[in-house]
Amino acid sequence: MLPMDAKDSTDDGADWAVDKLTTLRLGRKLVTEVPASRPGRRAFVDISPDNGRSDARARDEGWVRADRGRSFRVRHREYDGARIDGFDHDIGAVLVASADAADEAALRVVLDAWGLRPDAFVHPWETDDPG
Repeated sequence: MLPMDAKDSTDDGADWAVDKLTTLRLGRKLVTEVPASRPGRRAFVDISPDNGRSDARARDEGWVRADRGRSFRVRHREYDGARIDGFDHDIGAVLVASADAADEAALRVVLDAWGLRPDAFVHPWETDDPG
């Protein structure tokens, strides 16, 4: 068994911490905070794995399905920093960019194009991302 901070190489050589790659393969989101466009704003990029019928069926049966072949949606959002902790965090929110990735290799291409590294991403509860 690998330690949680061990690296796993996907087919394209993209190194992910095992726990983060497992998170994505289990259909769960990862997030990183990125620089905002101006003071008073906060920005985040999230990776959301696509979940389908097989995932819904597994959830109904009380388990979580891992899938190495998942596709992903990557979104860069920016928020009004003063509203980020409240119920109205979406007021003034902007979707800066969005990209789809057909698989883990394509996800790495998107991250490289956006200047992001896999090790920058953490679980959502480790960030202030309201999304």
